[in-house]
Amino acid sequence: MLGREGRKWKMKNYVEGKSMIVTGAGGGFGRLISQKAAALGARIICADINRANAEETASKIAKDGGCAKAVETDVSDLEQMKRLAATAVAEFGAIDVMVNNAGIMPLALYADHEAAMDKWSKCIDINFKGVLHGIVSVYDQMLSQGSGHVVNISSIYGNFPVLGAAVYGATKSAVNYLSESLRVEARGKIKVTIVKPTGVPGTGLARGVVNNQAVVGIVGHNAPEYIALMRELIEGKTKPEKLDPNNTDYIVLDPAFIADEVIHAINQPSGVSIGDITVRAAGDHFVL
Repeated sequence: MLGREGRKWKMKNYVEGKSMIVTGAGGGFGRLISQKAAALGARIICADINRANAEETASKIAKDGGCAKAVETDVSDLEQMKRLAATAVAEFGAIDVMVNNAGIMPLALYADHEAAMDKWSKCIDINFKGVLHGIVSVYDQMLSQGSGHVVNISSIYGNFPVLGAAVYGATKSAVNYLSESLRVEARGKIKVTIVKPTGVPGTGLARGVVNNQAVVGIVGHNAPEYIALMRELIEGKTKPEKLDPNNTDYIVLDPAFIADEVIHAINQPSGVSIGDITVRAAGDHFVL
C-alpha cells in the first residue's frame, strides 16, 4: 500500500494487545470475532449466557495459541454485565473494546402476539437493554483510560420499518440511536462503530423466527424471487456462482465477512473511527 508521500507501508496491527469483551461469543458472529481478534493478538473475554459455548470458544482460541477467558453472562442483567467488565479489568488491566454482539431475531406479525409476546420481551431485554448495559458497564472505565471502542451489532432491519419486524427492527433502530448518542457524548474518547449485516443464514439467528411469513417483509415486492432462491438453496439446486463470494451473483453471505469488517473497524489508529458499516452479499439485491 502507498502512504501519503507515495512510500510503501505495511498496515499496522492495532488489534494486538487490546483487551476485548465480546458478548454472544459462544457462536455465530461472536465466536468468529473472538477468534479473529485473538489471532491478531487481542486478549478476549468470551461472554455468553451459555457457559459451555463460551468455554468452547475460549478453548478454540487457546488451542490456536491465543488468550481468552470464558465468562457466563446474561446481558439483560446489568449487575452481571458490570461484573463482566470488572473481570476484564482484573484479567487484562483495561477494556479497550466492547463488542455488543448478543442478540436474537423473533420475527413475527402482530397477529402472532400470543405466540410471540414472551420472545419479543426477551428480544427487548437482549437486543436493546443488553447493548445499553454493555455501554454502561464499560463507560467509566474507558473514560478513565482516556480511550475505548464500542462496537454494536445492529441490522439493516433497523433502517426502516417493515412487515414482520416490528419489535426486532425497533430494537435494532434503538441500537443505532444508542450508538450515535454515545459517539456524540463521548467526544472521541470512546469510538463507536455500528455494524449492519443483511441476511446471514450461517449465524443461526433464523432459529428465533416465530412466523416464517414475517421474513418476507424485508424483501417486499421481491418476495417471489427471494422465496424461489431460498427454495433452491434448501433443495441444493442453487447455481454454484450464487454460492461463490468471488461472483457478483453471490447470495448467501458467510458470517466470516461480517467478522472481518468488525476486525477492520477495530484495527485502526486511535484517531480514526469507522462509524457505520453495512455488509451484504452482492447478489442479495432483493433485500430492501
